Amino acid sequence: QVQLVESGGGLVQTGGSLRLSCVASGSIYTWGWFRQAPGKAREFVAGFRWSASETSYAGAVKGRFTVSLERAKNTVYLQMNNLEPEDSAVYYCAGHRSRIISSQLAEVRAYGYWGQGTQVTVSS
Repeated sequence: QVQLVESGGGLVQTGGSLRLSCVASGSIYTWGWFRQAPGKAREFVAGFRWSASETSYAGAVKGRFTVSLERAKNTVYLQMNNLEPEDSAVYYCAGHRSRIISSQLAEVRAYGYWGQGTQVTVSS
């Protein structure tokens, strides 16, 4: 069983930035970031594989969010710039021990491990 622990959420004004971190207790091959706003379904934000050969972003965050991996620390980051009120949600780190095919990177059910979530609130 792999544990994922997120951190870095908080309150920020529109146009501000935050960096979320997610550290894994074991080996993860495919990583993902998702978010869930009140009353809405959990939605895909970004996903990539250990090799970082392919990174995928949701259209709503492309150009503003960047995912990166620090292999030595088994930690993945989500750098969020130019934040908007619509970005307010609980952000979840997700992971899977093996490769998730490209067409399934955005699917919640494809990931076997989830963090507890960290709240991001963007004020207008």
